Amino acid sequence: MHKKLRLALFDLDHTLLPIDSDYAWGEFTQAIGWTDPVVFKQRNDAFYEHYKAGTLDVHDYVRFATEAIRLQGREAALAARERFMAEVIAPALRPEALELVQTHQRAGDTVVIATATNEFVTEPIARAFGVETLIAVRLARDGDGWITGEIDGVPSTREGKAVRVGQWLADRGLDWAGVEATFYSDSMNDLALLEQVDHPVATNPDDRLRALARERGWRILNLFSPHP
Repeated sequence: MHKKLRLALFDLDHTLLPIDSDYAWGEFTQAIGWTDPVVFKQRNDAFYEHYKAGTLDVHDYVRFATEAIRLQGREAALAARERFMAEVIAPALRPEALELVQTHQRAGDTVVIATATNEFVTEPIARAFGVETLIAVRLARDGDGWITGEIDGVPSTREGKAVRVGQWLADRGLDWAGVEATFYSDSMNDLALLEQVDHPVATNPDDRLRALARERGWRILNLFSPHP
């Protein structure tokens, strides 16, 4: 009998990071003058509320969130992303989150970050955590290889996150029966994947997920701050 692959899946925003990297990138584009501080903030805030409520139109949101990147072009966008990593993300890399990831790596688990934030924002964040495998919202590219604003394939949001992880397993000749999977998430948006894995961990959970985790006897992990 083959030994099952041990898989450690991590959501990113408010799970490994105490911030929302997607929303923070939007704020950063305001700070560097790429987006209108009033109009952009209103729309960014509205999209964020829809995300928390589980009613986000991810295609509309990605067009909105990547517009500044598309207009500025590759060179300027990559330079701005480096600044964003240094000024916003680096201070949010908490030792307890890094240690949690490294604990799984030392145990020989396959570690994957699975996030509803797009790959442009999250690729360097995954690298900062020392995680090679990132499942994020893939961005469609034009003939020059630059972002179009559309999504490539199934977006890794809500039920789509479980679908994308399932596709990733299938690409490796695996299925859910062949792995022992743990998933850390803060949000009810990730309920489909939490229900799919062997070991769901409600991590810094929102109130709805905390209540559900208590009801179902799931582990609750308060990674960043104590909580009753």
